[in-house]
Amino acid sequence: MKNIAVITGASSGMGKEFTIQVAQKYDFDEIWIVARRLDNLNALAQQINQTKNFQIVKPVKIDLGSRDGVTQLEDLLKSEHEKIVKVESGIQIGLLINNAGFGTYGPFEETSVKAEMDMVELNCTSLTGICGIALPYLKKNSVIINTSSLAAYMPLGNFAVYAATKSYVLSFSKALAAELKDKGIKVHALCPGSVSTEFANVASNGARPEVKGGIPPQKVVEQCLNRAFKGKMTSLYRLKWKCLAFLSHFVSGKMVARFTYKYNKRPRTPDESQQEKEITF
Repeated sequence: MKNIAVITGASSGMGKEFTIQVAQKYDFDEIWIVARRLDNLNALAQQINQTKNFQIVKPVKIDLGSRDGVTQLEDLLKSEHEKIVKVESGIQIGLLINNAGFGTYGPFEETSVKAEMDMVELNCTSLTGICGIALPYLKKNSVIINTSSLAAYMPLGNFAVYAATKSYVLSFSKALAAELKDKGIKVHALCPGSVSTEFANVASNGARPEVKGGIPPQKVVEQCLNRAFKGKMTSLYRLKWKCLAFLSHFVSGKMVARFTYKYNKRPRTPDESQQEKEITF
């Protein structure tokens, strides 16, 4: 059986780092990297494949920001399975990493409604759909990693929709882990705080090129993969992130939302075209 890894949002940031580390440390027949920016995917595939004896990384250009994108990925999985099943037992997904997503800074009333709706579609609807279409190909010891956020633990002013979508991802991942446990399938939620990716640049529409206090993604990704394959449910790399997540159980969400709205302003350049941009964590 052909054992593959599927990584969405792989064109930059943590998705790119996931691809590099999975190729280095794990034994998959193919790694499918999925995103809109084909040039970035091709460059990453070339970088990794030239160190291997075969073309392990397969770029897949799909816009997952709509239900059509999920359908395209489903059709591709079916097509590959039917092709392979003629000579062996088909395909299985040994690792699924749902990493595609984006956020927006600013009060809800000042951000594009379309951008917020697109965010819900990508961060929640598409992630849910991808988990669903992957299920027939998941076997015992397969691993699902869903990228959530430290923002999942509390409602946040000036980050209202993003925090809500990540709360959904965390809750969904925990419930799915419980449902798939008897089948030996592991489900893990990555809950990072500030990591040095393109996230802040897109969320601020160019007003903040780098996230404040961001750390390189390498250690975050490494810990996440280690914990996910061990069957742990979540990963928070920094002690500060763990403390904030723990304290969220004892602090009023209403108070945190009000405080962050009043005192945690994030720079943002108003631009209605923001929703046209892509971000991968």
